[in-house]
Amino acid sequence: MATQQIPVVVLAGFLGSGKTTLLNHLLRAGDGTRIGAIVNDFGSIEIDAMTVAGQVDSMVSLGNGCLCCAVDTSELDTYLERLARPAARIDVIVIEASGLAEPQELIRMILASDNDRIVYGGLIEVVDAAEFADTRARHPELDRHVAIADLVVLNKADRIGDEARQELNGTLADLAPGKPVISTSFGRIEPELFFDRGPGEDRNAAVRQLSFEDLLREASANGSPRERVDGGGEHDHEGCVDCDRDHNGHLHAAYESVEFTSVEPMHPRRLMEFLDSRPGGLYRIKGFVHFDVPENRQKFVLHAVGNFLRFYPEPWAKGEERCTQLVMIGSGVDAPALRKELENCRQAAPAEADENSMWGVLRYVPAQEE
Repeated sequence: MATQQIPVVVLAGFLGSGKTTLLNHLLRAGDGTRIGAIVNDFGSIEIDAMTVAGQVDSMVSLGNGCLCCAVDTSELDTYLERLARPAARIDVIVIEASGLAEPQELIRMILASDNDRIVYGGLIEVVDAAEFADTRARHPELDRHVAIADLVVLNKADRIGDEARQELNGTLADLAPGKPVISTSFGRIEPELFFDRGPGEDRNAAVRQLSFEDLLREASANGSPRERVDGGGEHDHEGCVDCDRDHNGHLHAAYESVEFTSVEPMHPRRLMEFLDSRPGGLYRIKGFVHFDVPENRQKFVLHAVGNFLRFYPEPWAKGEERCTQLVMIGSGVDAPALRKELENCRQAAPAEADENSMWGVLRYVPAQEE
């Protein structure tokens, strides 16, 4: 059975864009998802509004099962390793890029990691709709950040008119062709857009929140010194009196989820043609694929975010139906057209696909350690 991988999502954006508000929203709205948040300092996280289970060196255990680390770039690999260990039972890791490194440098570090328990989960660039022009003038690198993003969040979109929002969406589309752009206010985006929710309260009772004592025991075993971490840093409520309440009348982010199922095997070459030329607006694709190709009839778990793609072969469970099930998540996508394209990727006749047709798929299978 393949190792369960933890997606690592990079959350980027310039000061005041609302990325910390978005991160706090994810921490609150996870509904059982255990999030490992990596920030430059704890000032970004509304720890006072959450129950803190305890602190060990640069890590805080929050009462909702999430963990938060305050690190600098040199410590990033160490804390990715700690959050990804099975004992932490983390479902997703979110890195707030502010103060750590350039977004592309963080992506490079994630992709270069030899930790087989983590996988790249996408770069989210948060931009301030009301201050976009001024931010762009002060920080010309914003264009580059938007261009390499897998998804763009147009935050504070309620602060500009419809005409200005339409014009800004056009500018972002020019900077990041084909990338989904999500408009919202107060960073309110459904977590499922970024990652799958954790099992919540149905999880086995033996699988509990990592306690302060657990962290302290591990830190002592590893010889980690206790550190005091001061608050401060960006604390962005965007003028919101109560960040947990419903903001009636404000924009809430919308996204579409399109499902596709096929009991007929998929043709590897046709499926790769679809994946290599994914339509605009798609952000994530998840699921598994059945290929009826000699030596490749196992289940191929698919993970795609932005331009990143991986297949993970694993055995079918005993009695499990051989089929393809995919979920495509994005904004402004044409669901009927997507399903039609995937229907055309089915294998038309038995033995139509041979071993050579799998080469495109196998290029995206991670190399196995010797």
